[in-house]
Amino acid sequence: MSVAHAEPLHRQLFPWTDMWELHFSRCTEVDYTWDIPCIGTLRDGRYYVEGPYRGSPRIAETDSAQAAVVMVIDRLPPHCGPAFIGNAEELAASRALMSGRSLAVGLMRSRRAGS
Repeated sequence: MSVAHAEPLHRQLFPWTDMWELHFSRCTEVDYTWDIPCIGTLRDGRYYVEGPYRGSPRIAETDSAQAAVVMVIDRLPPHCGPAFIGNAEELAASRALMSGRSLAVGLMRSRRAGS
């Protein structure tokens, strides 16, 4: 976890563990988001990256925790930080509300420009 915490992008996300895996969420409460790959350990001490969903194909295996963190960063969804205080459903509702506001502001600006 300390290697992941060293990365500024990961510090913006909410880390949680489950079944010997390190997961990252865009929100701070259960139900977490499941759109970011996770990092797990293999019996031989190596690491794997898979996901973002449970049962997704394994992305890669590596000897280095740092390399696993980089693989996750390379697969972060757009606009994924900082973590939203709340759960995944509340995050989705907030995003929908904000996109509705953005659309309304854009319409008001275009109306003003047309006057």
